[in-house]
Amino acid sequence: MIGPSDSAISVLNKLKRGRISATELMIQTLDWIDGINPTVNALVAMRDADELLAEAQVADQGSKTRSLHGLPIAIKDLVNVAGIRSTQGSKLFANHVPTEDDAMVARLRAAGAIVVGKTNTPEFGLGSHTFNEVYGVTKNPYDHSVTCGGSSGGAAVALATGMLMIADGSDMMGSLRNPAGWNNVYGLRPSWGLIPSQPDGDTFLHQLATLGPMARNPDDLSLLLDVMAAPDQYQPHGSTQYFHPTGIDETLENIRLAWLEDWGGQLPMEDGIIAICQQAMQTFESLGARIDRPPPPFNAEAMFQSWIALRSWQVGVKLEPYIRSKNQIKATAIWEFENGQSLSAFNVHAASCVRSDWFRTATELLDEYDAFVLPTAQVWPFETTIEYPTQIGETKMDTYHRWMQVMVPASLAGLPALAVPAGFSVAGLPMGLQLVGRRGADRHLIAIASRYHASTNWPERQPPTIEE
Repeated sequence: MIGPSDSAISVLNKLKRGRISATELMIQTLDWIDGINPTVNALVAMRDADELLAEAQVADQGSKTRSLHGLPIAIKDLVNVAGIRSTQGSKLFANHVPTEDDAMVARLRAAGAIVVGKTNTPEFGLGSHTFNEVYGVTKNPYDHSVTCGGSSGGAAVALATGMLMIADGSDMMGSLRNPAGWNNVYGLRPSWGLIPSQPDGDTFLHQLATLGPMARNPDDLSLLLDVMAAPDQYQPHGSTQYFHPTGIDETLENIRLAWLEDWGGQLPMEDGIIAICQQAMQTFESLGARIDRPPPPFNAEAMFQSWIALRSWQVGVKLEPYIRSKNQIKATAIWEFENGQSLSAFNVHAASCVRSDWFRTATELLDEYDAFVLPTAQVWPFETTIEYPTQIGETKMDTYHRWMQVMVPASLAGLPALAVPAGFSVAGLPMGLQLVGRRGADRHLIAIASRYHASTNWPERQPPTIEE
């Protein structure tokens, strides 16, 4: 019997040794989904059970050597999957059924994964709160009254509740890291260009968003990264190189971490977040890591203004074909378009110069440290009835995503950032840390996280959704 805490690697070993069949795994998975998903609404556009069982039976008759042989997976609903309704969380695409898989989905299928459906996401992936007018809101499994985050919220909840063992996601401004932190799982925003994007439209200019893996442990994260990061000859900026700075054995004694907390007071934080993250940093220190607290390496406001310009420029261009349907898309999407439309080429260039300055500064910082460390959010999970926080303490938020400013340092520079669970509030809500490393240091971050996971195993603390 496969349980909600089983790892993908352990289940794959059982499949390859014949201790469980893909058909049996699919039956158990669908039964578990039927029992859990109606409560949290993480999985959407589920395929017909008979079709899935037939596909699993075919897998049982074929080779068992593929890396994801027979493993059920659901795809974030920003990605096209042939034959499955793919909506981007928008009423404009409520009935859209693609005839072809996006490249990433094709890679997962080729590795043997069986796509069971989609994971819920906010409309067009905008905002770190997973709700839309097509499928509704996805609930945090640790407290159904609060958000699960986003935009990979459905994926994070499916992992936290054991409905999936691995999941794909994407990250522009923390969409892999924020929901990982708020659901007590792991999420990796990889080095920009490591995972190929869909090879159509512009592939040169817009270097912000990336696909990435999520899992309940770092080893499963690495497993999925291997499949997602297959090279693509049509990507001009793609990379298959990993950076290996130092070896890691049973301890972290050669590891140096820069704990940047609230960026020297420049990032407002709700009460209790820094304290929880500080405890997680003490765990790293107990494992041998050296923890320093250097001053903020760059002006946070300069980074944010650069980010806002580059983000709205990219998002606005993507939304332009749909903007005439203003009454059918949410206000934050319209705001991104209008803000992007107001920019000149000179504005974009100036923003990119700030980005370049920050990248150079970050590279110098990471010449000294294996990673710098920040919380995965500036607020605790908020009520699902709230679209986004408008204030942190006495500080008012001037945009719908200002409360996620802590995500900008990694996103702006295209650096790998790995979200790890940090623990729980008094109210039982999860929080995470993000380890941000040098470009190409993805494997090194996973290795650091593996030692931390072996000591903490936070995902073993399952949500009440399961315990009930």
